[in-house]
Amino acid sequence: MAETRTKSATKSTAPSPPYAWQDPPTHPPADTFVIATWNVNSLRMRQERLLAWLTEHKPDVLCLQEVKLQEPELPLVEFRSVGYSAIVLGQKSYNGVAILTRLEHGNPTAVTAGLGDDDPDTEARLLAATIPGLGVRVASLYVPNGQSIDSEKYPYKLRWLQRLHAYLQKQPADALPMVLCGDFNIAPGDQDVYDPAGWRDTVICHPEARAALTRVMELGFVDTLRQIHPEKTVYTYWDYRGLAFTPEESAGLVAS
Repeated sequence: MAETRTKSATKSTAPSPPYAWQDPPTHPPADTFVIATWNVNSLRMRQERLLAWLTEHKPDVLCLQEVKLQEPELPLVEFRSVGYSAIVLGQKSYNGVAILTRLEHGNPTAVTAGLGDDDPDTEARLLAATIPGLGVRVASLYVPNGQSIDSEKYPYKLRWLQRLHAYLQKQPADALPMVLCGDFNIAPGDQDVYDPAGWRDTVICHPEARAALTRVMELGFVDTLRQIHPEKTVYTYWDYRGLAFTPEESAGLVAS
């Protein structure tokens, strides 16, 4: 299992940034909480492992990517049995994102799916909701991989990131902070990959992709892993297809 970064957050009294969402909490917000994100690469295949992980670690919120199922197939009863509600933006066989929330934090509100523009793209890649008991808005997203620089899927990736930037810019300015979680399919810096020279011209490390991610981060987001471990060698992704499970063959593809 390639486990993504687990994040902790503390409620801030600072003014809300421009990407915040207006939706007052109905429960007193917690002072500290844990939000985790995991590209499960098929919820059906990982369900047993996921339920065990939730039971052991008990994050307040878990964002999932590549669930690869449709809404009626979401195992709501099983999630509730370990203390979670769940919402999903699903798609048959591909993509799909979900947000799981501990029941004591209340049902997610102000749920929105997609980037809210008039683009005909139908891929299920972004789901956002307010978590009443935490006083934050959480988004689970799955950025397109891009396949290769010379593929038509790479311009799609860059265009999707432009749309994400526009989506975040349009969010109300006077309300809750947002936690942006997911698989960004971009290694933010050279310290996030084991072989920077070898990865430099790939869709994961290409300067255009990194610049697009930087523009999103400049809206006020912070990579929480690098905030805590600014120089430490920490990876969040291993390529199971190449059996690259050693620390020397890894990458950090999740920023938040």
